[in-house]
Amino acid sequence: MELVQIIVFILVFALTLFLFFKEAKFIYRNIKLGRPKQIDDNKGERFKRMLLIAFGQKKMFKNLIPAFLHLAIYVAFLITQIELIEILIDGFTGKHRLFFNLVEGSAIGEGIYIGIITTIEALSILAFIATIAFLARRNLLKVPRLTMSEMKGWPKLDANIILFVELYLIICIFLMNGADMAREKALTGEDYGFPISGALMPLFANFSPDTLKILERIGWWGHILGVFAFLVYIPHSKHLHIMLAFPNVYFSRLFEKGRLNNMEAVTNEVKLMMDPNADPYAEPEASEGGEEEVPEKFGAKDVQDLNWKHLLDAYSCTECGRCSAACPASQTGKKLSPRKIMMDTRDRLEEVGKGIDEHGPDFTDNKSLLGDYITTEELRACTTCNACVEECPVSINPLDIIFELRRHLIMEDSNSPEEWNLMFNNIENNGAPWQFSPTDRLKWADELEKGKA
Repeated sequence: MELVQIIVFILVFALTLFLFFKEAKFIYRNIKLGRPKQIDDNKGERFKRMLLIAFGQKKMFKNLIPAFLHLAIYVAFLITQIELIEILIDGFTGKHRLFFNLVEGSAIGEGIYIGIITTIEALSILAFIATIAFLARRNLLKVPRLTMSEMKGWPKLDANIILFVELYLIICIFLMNGADMAREKALTGEDYGFPISGALMPLFANFSPDTLKILERIGWWGHILGVFAFLVYIPHSKHLHIMLAFPNVYFSRLFEKGRLNNMEAVTNEVKLMMDPNADPYAEPEASEGGEEEVPEKFGAKDVQDLNWKHLLDAYSCTECGRCSAACPASQTGKKLSPRKIMMDTRDRLEEVGKGIDEHGPDFTDNKSLLGDYITTEELRACTTCNACVEECPVSINPLDIIFELRRHLIMEDSNSPEEWNLMFNNIENNGAPWQFSPTDRLKWADELEKGKA
């Protein structure tokens, strides 16, 4: 029987890894569909930001209540991996509480083991409370940023599924530990000494050792199968940010938010026009950023026109809505929601990736991110204030994608409001947004001097 359990465990584990890495390969390939972008500078600063923002949850604490609730689940998730390692080893070896058996008889070893399990159980209780609070915030209190239009349907269901899975995993942990404690007590007169699980032992008082063994196995298998199912589910869920938040923060832009991401080819052309000593027939220099020196098109119409960091941003989105809650356009009833921009980019990328898998690399469905997913009205509502960038807890930059899509609208489709066209013409002809000749710019000073006289 023990051998059968080991074989079943190994087969389920192997199937889990196969399904997870199959989907991970699909996501990696999709991200690589984006244009190249070289990001290899300031490695020390990038690693520091990753530790503070992705691992340390620094930006979460701008809003304390959800921050502490999230921290409870986050820390419980990290520390619980210690017990998960023991469960995995037990599954591969057919042993029972291998770590405890290794330290049994040593007062220090047993104390450390009991302390770790007690810490895990205490954190699990906090995580249970936080999960209930999150369910209430989404479904009862209906916090505005969690109930916006883009959160209807699958996004809401996805969030609730994850929260219920967390409750299920916690229940399995206490069923496993409580039944195991009660069985040891019934067989030997002693138990493992876990104080929190020990408080549950009266619930198992009327069960026989054999029944307690079954209940312990139900908790053990229920927990590990839940973990395996969660691992397979993650690539299809917003909780992919558990893994992608770290590289996404590492590769985030380090320079000031207000600096526009100009196209290098256009910038070089302007410099050439302004340099009287430049040779207009000289070969263009290679791009430092890995981008085309002379692009085939300006801006982005579909996901393949964005760079790989934009696409990594889309997959890293937590759908928390902090960006949309801070967006002045969204707050004043405009159609723009930065979260929707990221969700639409991810959805379109998934659609393109599946089409390539089914029909080959030359597949086209005559659809695009601009138009079919994101409208002109949304893009024009953006004030470029960077509030969404500032608020994102995993350093996503929706503004970069908005810039690229607007750039395509204006430079490729000549699609801009009349007010913008007037400004463009003034800049081209007068070197300023105003309809004044450059020779008249100092007339205001003349009028000032007349006033003094």
